Amino acid sequence: MKTIGLLGGMTCESSLVYYKLINEMARERLGGHHSAASVMVSVDFGEVQPHMERGEWDRVMAVMIETAQAIERGGADFLVLCTNTMHKFAEPIGQAIRIPILHIVDATAREIRQAGRDTVGLLGTRFTMEEPFYRDRLREPHGITALVPDADDRALVHRVIMDELSRGIIDPESRRAYWRVIDTLASRGAQGIILGCTEIPLLVTQDQGRIPLFDTTTIHARAAVDFALKGTGS
Repeated sequence: MKTIGLLGGMTCESSLVYYKLINEMARERLGGHHSAASVMVSVDFGEVQPHMERGEWDRVMAVMIETAQAIERGGADFLVLCTNTMHKFAEPIGQAIRIPILHIVDATAREIRQAGRDTVGLLGTRFTMEEPFYRDRLREPHGITALVPDADDRALVHRVIMDELSRGIIDPESRRAYWRVIDTLASRGAQGIILGCTEIPLLVTQDQGRIPLFDTTTIHARAAVDFALKGTGS
C-alpha cells in the first residue's frame, strides 16, 4: 500500500473526517486490523484564514507549499489536499514537490459523469464559487458545467462555512438555508450539487433531500484509498 500524504488543518473538522474515512475504507478493503499508511501535516487555520480573507494569496500559497514539502519528506507517495479551496494552488504545489497530487476536482468529476450528470450546482467558500480554478477544471477536461448561487446566497454559504462549520457549529437554521440555496440551483437546471467545501457534509447530507449530492470529502477519501491500493490486488 502506498503511503497517503494528507495536508490537513483546512480545517481540523474536515481533516478528522478525512482521516476517519480513509482508515475505515482501508480496513474494509483489506480486512482484519488493517488501516491506511499515511502522513498528515496540519496547518493552523487561524493563521491562514486572515490571509485568505485579505486576499494575501502569496502568503497562503507559501504555507501550502512548505507543508506539502514536509509531507513529502515524511515519506508520502502522493499528496491529498484535504480542502477544496486550496486546490487553487494545486499547480504550484505540484511543481514544488516530486510526488503526484490526487486532485479533488478530477475525482469528483468522475463520479458526476458516472452518475450521468453534466450540469451541477457548486457550493463552497466564496473563493471556490467565484474564482475560475474549480469551475474551469470541471469544464475542461470533464465537460461539466457548474452553476453557482447568486451573490447574496454565496455570501450566506461562505459565512456559514467560516463562522460555523469550521468551528464545529451545526445550526439547523443554516441547514434550512443551505437547502433553500440547493433548491434554487435545482430550479436553474442543476442535476446534482457538489458539496465543494470539505466541511459542508457536516451540515448537509443525502438523506435530507432528493437531488444527488456529491460529497467531495468522501469522494476524495475513496479516491485516495483506491490510488494507495492500486496494483496491490486489493
